[in-house]
Amino acid sequence: MAITKSEPMFLKSIDGSGEIKDKEFIATHMRHTIIKVGPNNVVQIIIDNAVACKATGILIELEFPSIYWTSCVVHTLNFALKNICAAKNTERNSDAYEQCFWISQIVDDTTFIKNFIVRNFIRLLIFNTFNSLKLFSIAPTRFVSTIVMLKRF
Repeated sequence: MAITKSEPMFLKSIDGSGEIKDKEFIATHMRHTIIKVGPNNVVQIIIDNAVACKATGILIELEFPSIYWTSCVVHTLNFALKNICAAKNTERNSDAYEQCFWISQIVDDTTFIKNFIVRNFIRLLIFNTFNSLKLFSIAPTRFVSTIVMLKRF
């Protein structure tokens, strides 16, 4: 994806099936795309916080000094929220958890309601009749998807 002054645009996708997604693999594809659009037209690359992605960002910054790598804010927020809301009994997070535990309670209640609806055909039919949004399953590794579910409720 690229973001321009006027709008976001899709540039290209890569089928990485069967590939080892290491820093060289990712950097090669990033490099080709940067060269295609012109290095002077690229200010920043944003990728997740995986080790290979961080290493890719460093490689791109070394090769193209005017381009900056930034970790994805949503990915970072996902880790932070998951860490705060999951770690009830650790001393390190006890203060943060005490202030944010209500998030976990709301998520648990909302998940219970969602499961109550989707596990019964009639209840799901009634829900879908009166609501244009669809309920979806939450990926256990993606806490931010929980926020999307809560907004839908």
